[in-house]
Amino acid sequence: MIQSRGVSPRTGSARAGSDAHCCRPDRCGGESMVTRLSQAKERLIHGGLFLCAVISVFTTAGIIWILATESLDFFAEVSPLNFLFGTRWAPLLEPRSYGILPLVCGTFLVAGGALLLAVPVGVGSALFLSEYAPPWFRTAVKPVLEILAGIPTIVYGFFALMFITPVVIKPLFPDANTFNAASAAVVVGVMIIPTIASLCDDAFQAVPRTLREAAYALSATRLEVSLRVVLPAGLSGVTAAVLLAFARAIGETMAVTLAAGLTPKLTINPLESIQTMTAYIVQVSLGDTPAGTIEYQTIFAVGLVLFLITLTINLVAQRVLARFRSAYE
Repeated sequence: MIQSRGVSPRTGSARAGSDAHCCRPDRCGGESMVTRLSQAKERLIHGGLFLCAVISVFTTAGIIWILATESLDFFAEVSPLNFLFGTRWAPLLEPRSYGILPLVCGTFLVAGGALLLAVPVGVGSALFLSEYAPPWFRTAVKPVLEILAGIPTIVYGFFALMFITPVVIKPLFPDANTFNAASAAVVVGVMIIPTIASLCDDAFQAVPRTLREAAYALSATRLEVSLRVVLPAGLSGVTAAVLLAFARAIGETMAVTLAAGLTPKLTINPLESIQTMTAYIVQVSLGDTPAGTIEYQTIFAVGLVLFLITLTINLVAQRVLARFRSAYE
């Protein structure tokens, strides 16, 4: 019997069996089915993520569109110069006046006072958790600190009205009004402490350990390392945290409405009743003002100004991060 050169019957048989095994229809079909299912899942996940991004973009665009169109109708009746630079805000009472400066002043008075309380406490807490606290204490305390961010803001408003003003402010300043900017600033400051503390702690944790070790090698104390090494190295993160907390304070609504009152007044006295931009929007949105009137359209003009202020603060925060971010090897 003549055989092919170099191929034995046994080898040829084994190879043929192997080829038949690899080309089994059930296995090849199963592998292709798994591949198709995997590709379908990937396309589904990609489509879902794309849909989420599109919804976010269209939601933001819709908000801007509503604010812009309604504000244009308002500015067709009211001069933008009188609106931006007027010193009297009385759109619901005769004689009507549409100067937004009292609302802007009240908003910045509360937000600025909140930063005076929140920045030292928040940065100090972050430095303590980053440089002084043992790991077990940090693990236990940081979640408790962040619980403050989960308390409803209206609870803070009642806390200011029932405790801060009568127990803290009135004994020190008997002439203070029941509704005042100081109590609103205190509770808003407490509300934004977790934001500043958490972001600053992350910034301090990102500082390389080698910088600390180099400072300790030069006989620096822990306080000197914290204030002269860690804090300057994380300054960009601290600045961004303060700006973001400032934007958060400007946009606060219910706590400020309950604590500061509804009296638009151009003043820098924190013991007087004032009104913020968000508080005015709440006042008009209660339903007593007819829709479509000039008084109703004021909430969109005020909302547009508030949107532009918070957008500017966020852009500045991003610019600060991009400009002062330090890269460590």
